[in-house]
Amino acid sequence: MKVKFTVLGEPQGKERARAVALFNKKTRQPVVDPKTGRAIISEYTPDKTVQYENLIKSEYRRQIGIFKFQDNAMLDMRVMAYYTIPKSDSKVMQRKKETGEIRPTKKPDWDNIAKVVADSLNKVAYKDDAQVVDAQVRKFYSRQPRIEVTILTANK
Repeated sequence: MKVKFTVLGEPQGKERARAVALFNKKTRQPVVDPKTGRAIISEYTPDKTVQYENLIKSEYRRQIGIFKFQDNAMLDMRVMAYYTIPKSDSKVMQRKKETGEIRPTKKPDWDNIAKVVADSLNKVAYKDDAQVVDAQVRKFYSRQPRIEVTILTANK
């Protein structure tokens, strides 16, 4: 089985989780764990990442529907990331980027693109992204920024 869908817009990567210490509102002192004596730290995912993960989920559901790979399926995920060609580039440079002669070597890194896509599809396209046994992320320039995601059953 194979599914393919597109998410329009500039490719984004998974941002690092943020951590903050919890403070008592009245005393303005850190809240301390009584067992360890250490400040209690709360982690959260940045809003930009949460919004992009939700966009990926909603586009999967809109374009593919309710299809979900079997819980024991070994999966192969391919992501094609297309970045905007800067308007400030010369015509020659724009042509080279459009033909693939020059490809993006800028952020987000390929692994952060893979991570945001794989994590967002947990419990939507498959049970868990641990099922992905093969993966590839390729970065290109285009006049229409987007990511194209293909998921298929992996060859043995």
